[in-house]
Amino acid sequence: MTTKLLIFAGSTRQYSFNRRLANVTAAMARAEGADVTHIELSDFDVPLYNADLEARGTPADVMRLKAIAYDHPAWIICSPEYNGSYTGLLKNTIDWISSPVKGDPVWSDGDRSMRGKIVGLMSASPGGLGGLRSLSHLNPLMANAQCWIAPKQFALSRAGDAFDENGELKLPAQRDNVLAVVKQVLWAAERLASTT
Repeated sequence: MTTKLLIFAGSTRQYSFNRRLANVTAAMARAEGADVTHIELSDFDVPLYNADLEARGTPADVMRLKAIAYDHPAWIICSPEYNGSYTGLLKNTIDWISSPVKGDPVWSDGDRSMRGKIVGLMSASPGGLGGLRSLSHLNPLMANAQCWIAPKQFALSRAGDAFDENGELKLPAQRDNVLAVVKQVLWAAERLASTT
C-alpha cells in the first residue's frame, strides 16, 4: 500500500532554506514511492489562534488543514529556528490543527487530526547546528499531540551554501541524511498501518 505523506515547512519566507529542504524532501519521497502532498502554509488563510475567534466559528482554511492532516498517516516537517526554537507560524498551525471544533460531530475530537501520525523532523539553518535547537523543542510538542516521532532526524547546517542553483543539495552526505529520514518515516508508517 502506498503511504500518503504530508510535507511542509514552518516558514513562508520566499527564500526560506526550510522550504527548499521541503522541496528536496518531497522529490526524494516521491522517488521512494510515497504519495506526497507538499503544502505551503502561505496558501492557507490561518489567523493567530484565538479562542474567542474560534468560538465564532473555526476558519475555513483551518478546516482544510485539519482534513489534510487527518488524511495523511505520515508527515515530515522542516522547521526553521528562531531564537533557539521553532517558529510562531509552526506553533500556530499545530495549535489550530489540534484544536477541537465545538459541536462538530467529526472534529469535536481535537486529537483526531494528529493522533498516531508518524512524524519526521528536519531543520535547516545558516548556523553550525542547523536548527537543531528547534527540533529539540519540536519533539515534545509533537509527542504531546500523540504523534510517533521518527528517531532519525536531520539538521542541515550552513544552509546558505548547501543548495545549488537548481535547489538541490550539493553534498551526497546531506542528501543521504534527508533520504534516511524519508525512509524511516515511510518504513514506520507502513508497519503501523499493518497493525491497525
